[in-house]
Amino acid sequence: MLCVLCPMVITWYGQACFKLQSGATTMVVDPFEKKLGLNPPKFEAQLALITHEHFDHNNVKSIGGAPFVIDCPGEYEVGGVRVKGISSFHDDKEGAERGANTIYVIKMEDVLVAHLGDLGQKQLTEEQLDVLGEVDILMIPVGGTYTIDAETAVEVTNQIGPRIVIPMHYKIPGLKVKLDPVTDFLKEIGQADVQPVEKLTIKQKDLPDVDDKMEVVVFKM
Repeated sequence: MLCVLCPMVITWYGQACFKLQSGATTMVVDPFEKKLGLNPPKFEAQLALITHEHFDHNNVKSIGGAPFVIDCPGEYEVGGVRVKGISSFHDDKEGAERGANTIYVIKMEDVLVAHLGDLGQKQLTEEQLDVLGEVDILMIPVGGTYTIDAETAVEVTNQIGPRIVIPMHYKIPGLKVKLDPVTDFLKEIGQADVQPVEKLTIKQKDLPDVDDKMEVVVFKM
């Protein structure tokens, strides 16, 4: 169960894979296989979210603890964590090239986290934005090739208007797929001097004010 006094702790494992923890509750989003070139995540979780069925996003077998798996749009509640899955596309041709992708909105410790998976749309629809609602923390792909690139990622970020944005799915050491570096996104969004962190530990009361400048968080790898 969640812990009302505990912060949310977010850890990035590369590509689009994150671990979110609060108290005794742990969840994972988009665990990847070893053939990606990175070490797959190996920890126990109660909940696993899969945005689409590609090898670099759906390696649930690496996660211990027999997690409850969510891999499609809908509304769910597991162990005090609320999840909304929103239909989207992996390309800008309504899925004709790469198929469907599920965007997830996660409510954990009163913090709203949106994970866009391998979004390929150049912009979100009004319907998607309405379902997303107000987002505290946005996880967005920025590396291009298989998803939106840095320039489009900034445009989508501005559509959503989060308090914190976390870029993902970009070039890092060991990765066997060709992606652009995160520096492209940081330049586009005007925060080229962001200092990487090991993990993000945050409570709802510590989020930037809605009127403050949006914060960009980059993780060390």
